[in-house]
Amino acid sequence: MSEHDREQELEDFLILRELDEPITGAELEAAGEQSGKTLSNLRDEGVDIRWVESEVLTNEEGDVTGTFCHYRAESEDAIREHADRAGLPATHIDRRGEPLEGE
Repeated sequence: MSEHDREQELEDFLILRELDEPITGAELEAAGEQSGKTLSNLRDEGVDIRWVESEVLTNEEGDVTGTFCHYRAESEDAIREHADRAGLPATHIDRRGEPLEGE
């Protein structure tokens, strides 16, 4: 099966990652690096998971309070395994629906 065929089987997931305490931009960057390494390790083990994009949530001081992430993966279990191994919260995981049209 080609990579394109496998990609077609992936589902879109949206993950809310709420942090217990705000973190700095540098800490967010370090978490992103750990996430990327974990994704690579999972793919090496045959788990089909891809990061698409993330939105960063901040408070009034500009500290990071969480992220809202879009991933493509073979299953919700793959999303949870990535979060556990990377040490990231996965406060809420859902499948992505059809986007709404804006103004």
